[in-house]
Amino acid sequence: MAWQDLDGHELAVDFWPVGAGGSLRAWDAADEYFLRHLVEQPPGPGARVVLVDDRWGALATALSRLRPEAWGDSYLGRRALAANLERNGRAPDAVPFVPADTIPSGPCDLAIVRLPKDLVCLDDTLRRLRDVMAPGALVLAGGMIKHTPTRAWRLLEQVVGTTVTTPGWKKARLGLARCETPALSPAPSVAAYRLPDDELEIHGAPGVFGGGRLDGGAALLLRHLPVPAAGLAAADLGCGDGVLTLALARRCPAARILGVDESYRAVACARANLARNFGTGADAARVRLEVGDGLSGVAPASLDLVLCNPPFHQGFAVADLAAERLFAQARTALRPGGRLLAVGNRHLGHHAKIDRLFGHHELVDGDGRFVVVSAVRQG
Repeated sequence: MAWQDLDGHELAVDFWPVGAGGSLRAWDAADEYFLRHLVEQPPGPGARVVLVDDRWGALATALSRLRPEAWGDSYLGRRALAANLERNGRAPDAVPFVPADTIPSGPCDLAIVRLPKDLVCLDDTLRRLRDVMAPGALVLAGGMIKHTPTRAWRLLEQVVGTTVTTPGWKKARLGLARCETPALSPAPSVAAYRLPDDELEIHGAPGVFGGGRLDGGAALLLRHLPVPAAGLAAADLGCGDGVLTLALARRCPAARILGVDESYRAVACARANLARNFGTGADAARVRLEVGDGLSGVAPASLDLVLCNPPFHQGFAVADLAAERLFAQARTALRPGGRLLAVGNRHLGHHAKIDRLFGHHELVDGDGRFVVVSAVRQG
C-alpha cells in the first residue's frame, strides 16, 4: 500500500537524509493501524493532539490536518518531518516539533505513542506525558507485536489508566488507555558508573544508550585515547552519555572537544554529566555538547581527532546504515594527518567502510565482540 493521509491522499515520505534508510520504509504496519483507527474514530473538533516518537515524520505528515505536536528525541527525525511536510505541500508549522528533553505544551486530549524498545524510556515518557494530558484524555499506543512485550501494556495501565488492546492487524497491535490514574512521580533514576582513573562519575538517563552502564565498545576505546597534546581539537561523534568526551577532556587538559549526538535525551544527559564532573569553570568551557547531524556543521579540515562509536540500529531494525555516513563526515572534518578512532561490533566490518573513505585502516585493538580501528587522513 502507498502511504496516505487521513483523507486518503497519497503521500511521499522518506528518511532524512533521503535514502538514509536503505531498503527500509519510513513507516510500518503499526503506523497504518494508527491511521486506520483515526479514520474510523477521529478525535473531536479542536482536540489537541500530541504524537510521540514518530521517528521519521510519516505519521505526523499524514495527520497534519489535526495540527498535532510531534514530541521526539531525534534531530534527524526532526529534519525528516520538516522535509516530508514540504515534500507533500504542508505548511512547515503544521506539525510543531517538541524535543524530548522538554515537554509538550498541553493540555492534550489525545496522545498517539509509538512504543519504544526501551521500557525504561517508555515508563519515563508516559510519566512525563501524563503531566500534560487533560482529565479523561485518551492515550493511543501501538507497535509491531513482535516488539511489544506484555510489560508495555502493563506500564500503560499503571501510569495512564485502564488499557484495552485491539486485535492484531498486519502483525501490529494498538492499546487504548483513558487518563484516570493520578499523575505519578518521575521514574527512578537510571544507574551510574565510575571511571576511577579519570575521576569521572557518569549517570545514565532513560532512552540514552548504555542505560547507566559502560558499553563494552566504549570501554575498549577508552584504552586508546591520545596522550595530552597542546591545541588538540577533537570531536566525539555520537557522544551518548558523554563518557568518551569527558574522559578525553580529563586526559587532555588543553584540548577543545565537541560532543555531538542526534538524540536530545543523550545530549541533555551528557551536559548533566559535564556539570557533575567539571562544574562551570574553565575545564567545562573547553567542552561543547550539541544536538545535530554529526559533524555536518563543523568546518572542513578543522579537527585533529574524531572518536566514533556509531549506532547499528534504526529503531527495532538492525541496520548499520549510519556508520559510513558518520565516517565520511569525520574524514571531511579532519585535517590532513588527523585521525579517526572508531569502535564497533566485530561483525559489522567497519574496516571496509573506512578503507573506502580513507584508503587504509589500522586494527588497534579487539576482543570477542568489538574491534577498534584507526585511520589517518592523508590529504
